[in-house]
Amino acid sequence: MAPTSSEPISIQSFATTQLALLDREIDLEKSETSALLSQSSPKFLQRIGLAILNLQVTNQRTGFGGKTVLELGLDTAVGGTSGKSSGRNLGSKGQDNAVRGGKSSSGGKKSRGGGKSGGSTKGGPSNAASVADDSDGGELPEHSLRTGDIVAVQTQPTGSAKKKEKAELREEGVEGVVMRVSARGISIACSKEEVEMPGGRLWVVKLANDVVWKRMTKAMTYLQSLQSSSYTSLMLALFSHVPPTIPSPSSITSISTIEWQSPNLNESQKRAVVFALAAPTMALIHGPPGTGKTTTLVEFILQHYKRNSDSRILLCGPSNLSVDNLIERLAPSRIPLIRLGHPARLLPSVLNHSLDVLTRTSDAGALVQDIRKEMDDLQGKIRKTKGRKERKEVYGELRDLRKEFRAREKGCVRGLVEGAKVVCATLHGAGGSLLRDVKERFDLVVIDEASQALEAQAWVALMSAKKVILAGDHLQLPPVVKSVNSKTQSTSKEMKNNSEQKGDGEIIKGMTLETSIFDRLLELHGPKVKRMLTVQYRMHEKIMQFPSQELYDAQLTADESVRLRLLKDLPYAVQSTEDTTQPLVFYDTQGGDFPERADEEDEDQKSKLSISESKSNEIEAALVFSHVKALVDAGVRADDIAVITPYNAQLAILSQAIKSEYPGIELGSVDGFQGREKEAVIVSLVRSNDKGEVGFLGEKRRLNVAMTRAKRHLCVVGDSETVQKGSKFLKSWMGFLEEHADLRFPNVGDLS
Repeated sequence: MAPTSSEPISIQSFATTQLALLDREIDLEKSETSALLSQSSPKFLQRIGLAILNLQVTNQRTGFGGKTVLELGLDTAVGGTSGKSSGRNLGSKGQDNAVRGGKSSSGGKKSRGGGKSGGSTKGGPSNAASVADDSDGGELPEHSLRTGDIVAVQTQPTGSAKKKEKAELREEGVEGVVMRVSARGISIACSKEEVEMPGGRLWVVKLANDVVWKRMTKAMTYLQSLQSSSYTSLMLALFSHVPPTIPSPSSITSISTIEWQSPNLNESQKRAVVFALAAPTMALIHGPPGTGKTTTLVEFILQHYKRNSDSRILLCGPSNLSVDNLIERLAPSRIPLIRLGHPARLLPSVLNHSLDVLTRTSDAGALVQDIRKEMDDLQGKIRKTKGRKERKEVYGELRDLRKEFRAREKGCVRGLVEGAKVVCATLHGAGGSLLRDVKERFDLVVIDEASQALEAQAWVALMSAKKVILAGDHLQLPPVVKSVNSKTQSTSKEMKNNSEQKGDGEIIKGMTLETSIFDRLLELHGPKVKRMLTVQYRMHEKIMQFPSQELYDAQLTADESVRLRLLKDLPYAVQSTEDTTQPLVFYDTQGGDFPERADEEDEDQKSKLSISESKSNEIEAALVFSHVKALVDAGVRADDIAVITPYNAQLAILSQAIKSEYPGIELGSVDGFQGREKEAVIVSLVRSNDKGEVGFLGEKRRLNVAMTRAKRHLCVVGDSETVQKGSKFLKSWMGFLEEHADLRFPNVGDLS
């Protein structure tokens, strides 16, 4: 049976179950990717955002770790796209499950435990390594490739190429990691040391990324192999072998006696900080939308460091953005900190704390840079050398230099990491060689956005911990897990067979990867291990009211600074209209005049691929466009507006209709907008059918994200007659909107 609250969990069985689930998940991801790549043409893969065609090498250089970096831009003979999409965007094929958490067209948030979320993007940190921004080839088409993705660079096959010829081109290609993406180019750190790309036309295609999975599997295998005598006190508490020590009132420092670093903390934030300080092994900070979770975590870290200046802290999150947001706030305090991870994946404001920059600017790094320059010179020489013998000699020199470079860089890095009091990394980055080399143990591990990470991913960081503080919100979307919604989920018998190959330990029935460590600890120990933040600084009180009542026990209150603010009060000229004076608008499309439709696959792919069906609603999209136009005409800037929807097919239609007219507007999936906010947000619900089927809308955590992104104006567009049939939660929401929103019944004739 599934473990109940406070019932001890076998650590070995937990690890065994996680290993079986991880195997299932990565097998599914690899099989889907393999089928898609092997059965699709390059043009089709570009059309759905998984590839970029017609590229050429514009530069070849040496990157961090001695890796060869290829910089690619559009072939000048082809010319640019001037920013226009080469076809339908990623997700327009209905891959809602596959790209859940997808980044919006102009920005976005995290996905499954690492990196920024997928979706259409052409951006990257502006001050990272050059990536052929001055290429004459023009702008790249819309695509889903982003920093951290595993890709293949290959000679582009011709339309008449046979299967054997295509296979040979794949063999001759090289795999690598995307370092940076810009509007006009892409940089890739190659896995091979000796890279020699042909001079012809190239293409880049996205592959399955198993690096994160390997590190999670390694962590679970280690946990599975531990003898009970080796369990730490933290491990015993996290699995309820010993009760968690809850700070007593007498052990908690009085709030009034603390010298707070931030002068603007509210009482719930202060209570969370002192609770976390007093907890001997673990504490949870529950931060609903807009409640200042980052501010609270930063205050806790500063207070902890003030009391324990000799302690070492590992600061983690599932995405680069979650980590960098904390570093931005910590940097002014001048705590010695270091950021692990490639600079191309980091926010520009934290680059000075990155290993790459520190190895360039420290005394120990001076010699490293001299060797790097020699390697770069040789990289350039290789491209110009024609003779086979001379080329072989250059490669020999490069191999010798690379060996020396790595040895010196490793020593420099070790000194920098050992000297930092706060080490910052993504969760899977904490399992990288840099921390393994220095064999660090940490007095404290802090994990932000813990409810969005797979638990196995959290354990990559927790293996070295004595105490952990988890921050997150289990009532927003969990980590993305494909196998949860797969039609071919593993049976208990299959998982048992897998577990027998992994070692001892029974399979825990009912466990899924979707349950984060944040969720599990709340279920195991109850609310006594957490403190919730209750004052939100984002939303008008009317926008906040429903999620507060239905999900947060009516405990949220709107700070006075945001409680009544409207679009008409923006710090620039905005007219007072029926839209800019309303915080909550609901266009109820009930009546059947706004029917949904299934997004069909391209004719040439129908028989080849089993890509799941998505939904769209063109007339509803026209209504969204009309509302956007009304806001912009009233003076609201397009870049203060976001349009979000649960369905990628709808996102594709909205993008075609709105983006060219209002290029500053942000379009994205609901999932991809988690953690984001805008002054005005329009939510397109899409579903409108006679059967009352609501699909993705049935997940209340998704709806919680959708309804809590707006600061001053939330506009919901949907069919209440269909939506209310989906669940009790949806029925309550429709009832709330009918009673409290500015209710409007649109006429299809007005949209023509």
